[in-house]
Amino acid sequence: MQFRPDSPPIFLSTRSSRWFITTCIAVAIFTDIFLYAVIVPVVPFALNARAHVDQDRVQYWVSILVAVYGAACLVASPFCGWFADRTTSRRFPLLLGLLALTGATVMLHVGSSVPVMIAGRILQGISAAVVWTVGLALLVDTAKAQNVAQYMGYVSLAMSLGILVAPLLGGIVFSRAGYNAVFAMQYGLIGVDVVFRFLLIERRFADKWETPETAGKGIETADRPISAISQASEKKNDDPITPIPKNTSSQTPNKAMDANVLGEEHETSDSPASHLPPMISLLASRRLLTGLWDVMVIAALMTSFDAVLPLFVKKTFGWTSLGAGLVYLPIVIPSFLSPLVGWASDRYGPRWLATAGFLTAAPWLILLRLVDHNSIGQKVLLCTMLALFGFSLDLVFPPVMAEISSVVEAKEASAKRRGMGSPFGKGGAYAQAYALFNTAFAAGAMIGPFWAGFVVENAGWGTMAWSLGLLSAISAVPTFIWAGGSVRKVWRRRRQNTNQEAVA
Repeated sequence: MQFRPDSPPIFLSTRSSRWFITTCIAVAIFTDIFLYAVIVPVVPFALNARAHVDQDRVQYWVSILVAVYGAACLVASPFCGWFADRTTSRRFPLLLGLLALTGATVMLHVGSSVPVMIAGRILQGISAAVVWTVGLALLVDTAKAQNVAQYMGYVSLAMSLGILVAPLLGGIVFSRAGYNAVFAMQYGLIGVDVVFRFLLIERRFADKWETPETAGKGIETADRPISAISQASEKKNDDPITPIPKNTSSQTPNKAMDANVLGEEHETSDSPASHLPPMISLLASRRLLTGLWDVMVIAALMTSFDAVLPLFVKKTFGWTSLGAGLVYLPIVIPSFLSPLVGWASDRYGPRWLATAGFLTAAPWLILLRLVDHNSIGQKVLLCTMLALFGFSLDLVFPPVMAEISSVVEAKEASAKRRGMGSPFGKGGAYAQAYALFNTAFAAGAMIGPFWAGFVVENAGWGTMAWSLGLLSAISAVPTFIWAGGSVRKVWRRRRQNTNQEAVA
């Protein structure tokens, strides 16, 4: 949709507001996850009934269908990030992603063979690459600089709601109304998503129409979107190096953000990185590599259950597709705390929350190996461990999502303090950073189903449980060292500031 410079679009202030853009991205994320997860409890039954797969091969093809989604997302994400940072509009690739999502839904609906289902999953993965890469970059463009993790908390909540509602509705609708009814829900949700994506107006375009109320009035830096702060800095050609204020509580309203910038400053090398492509330059940061590892582990832990949990409860408890959908409730309900977790991460930094999340998830995963027969006590134990695991995972995801944008911001701030200008060029690198995020998530989504599915098939449920718990515990180590910047360098800088303030 093109806008005439002399005629502002109708409801401009509403359609370009932070809350509306956040809602649009949340709806897009919810739609993507819903369409991915709604058929999770249905696929084992559909493979047997529609694609005529033998029962003893269902687990194999379930794992393949889940993993192929992650593989497509992994391959497409870097291209989506590169394209989004070089286009004048982030909404345009979001609309293209809807086309891929619609095509995927149609193929999965009408397909009655394994190859067609695989092709549909590939298109779903491409759509997810667009939504997560471009959508999160747009959210960072819009968010207040000191509240990124809180905004990411709302996205995490939307994702968790999709994981919660989709398998539940998929199981209920499939058992009561059949396969076609499941896809009727999906087409309706795609229609809602279309409306939101067409109504959205990016802040960069909304700023072209200055209202009398905002004309001549400055916007405080703390209230401006991150992209606006970056663009304003680039325009100050007569004073390219901004003095660094002393680190006092009155001058640094967000101590976690200040620590993030300082923690990255010492990791950023001088000229070599500035001449590299943005993605390569970002990958030179150990802090970003840690964040990407965390994302990959989170995705692997989440998707591992998609491949094994429906079949496990069917085999162990005799549950139908309805029960296979309901069993996801304990995992997802704790995600309603995601905005609060994001707020805490903005205030105190990501290190302690993410580390605690990985450490506490490990024992709950390991204890799942105790569930091995059909009884009320075993069902309660399974649901309890899944709920505690869901809470632990929720401590990690919003901080890690915000950590990706913090690395970009820290590198830009560090380069400008040295008089080098932006290391990523005019287009910035937020979309490419979230392309790396999405690539890591896709890699985890590809690894998790294979890991869980093949370990269960060859070594049993108990071995799968303790192996995933060990992976979570190991991930806490690099998270503690690098999340929010090098722990050693951040603490050293804080001691120096404390000593300076004491002398003053």
